[in-house]
Amino acid sequence: MRTFVRPFTAVSLAVCAFALLPICCSAFAQEAQVVDGMAAIVNGDVITFSQVRQLSAPREKLLRSQFTGQDLENKLKEVRQLALKDLIDRRLIIQAFKKESYQIPDHIVDQRVHDIIRESFGGDRNTFIKTLEAQNYSLGEFKEKEMERIMVQAMRSHNVKTQMIASPTKIEDYYRKHHDEFTTKEEIKLRMIMISGQKDTGNAQAQKALAEEVLGRLAAGGEFEQTAQVYSEDSTKDNGGDWGWIGRNTLAVPLEKFAFNMPVGRISSIIDYAGNYYILKVEDKRGGTTKSLAEMRADIEKKLIQDEAAQIQERWVATLRKKAYIRTF
Repeated sequence: MRTFVRPFTAVSLAVCAFALLPICCSAFAQEAQVVDGMAAIVNGDVITFSQVRQLSAPREKLLRSQFTGQDLENKLKEVRQLALKDLIDRRLIIQAFKKESYQIPDHIVDQRVHDIIRESFGGDRNTFIKTLEAQNYSLGEFKEKEMERIMVQAMRSHNVKTQMIASPTKIEDYYRKHHDEFTTKEEIKLRMIMISGQKDTGNAQAQKALAEEVLGRLAAGGEFEQTAQVYSEDSTKDNGGDWGWIGRNTLAVPLEKFAFNMPVGRISSIIDYAGNYYILKVEDKRGGTTKSLAEMRADIEKKLIQDEAAQIQERWVATLRKKAYIRTF
């Protein structure tokens, strides 16, 4: 027997990062009506529906608060398929660990349990044990789960080899291609007066004259908020034409072009759009700034290394799947 002593934290990738495989799609084609049963067989090891539900439960709880009806059913099927695939991949990794005759020393698991009790239960072992019992877990079962978790982490570290640096060229290329990721959302605080043109009733000229009168009042020092409450005809009239903070793609394109190019505090000229007359005022601006490459270099390098590790891991697990007997139910 060999003892696996590689650092267990060298690579820690999210379990759900694996892509959904076709082999999993049949397992939950319909809502399961049984309390438990076989969800999959992986080289002779059984994965049960209860194991799938246990893994997907936190995500399912969130989905039930966000969706209803058929949308909820579709989302639940998807998250259970992902959970099943995740369990299949974990089982394959654990089987690979055992095939290599590696072992995790007991003191590693004991230390992990000790750390959990110290960090999450204030060092109170009795509270920890009672919590396990409330969740229908024995201490032995919990240790077994932690052992498997360490096995998976260890095998990932052992099989996923990555360069610990990303080349400057790759970093600069990523920054250039993903410029929007490093730019904060541009927003303006807007007030608007809208006067209907009523062109279909022949009163367009009178309405335009009214718009010009309103603009004149504002130019003479009239308060925009009070003027909007008197003259504006859109839904924000009672709030003094206040649209609050808005981002791009909120207004019609011609209005957006004016609004986002206006200096703070400036009142626009009359904008004739779609048969109506608009007067805008930008009260404040925020965002729209881009972090420099120097500021983002370390974060980009970290992401590139993580992405490379994820790709290597997926290729490695794909070879395990290819050699395995996997059947879903």
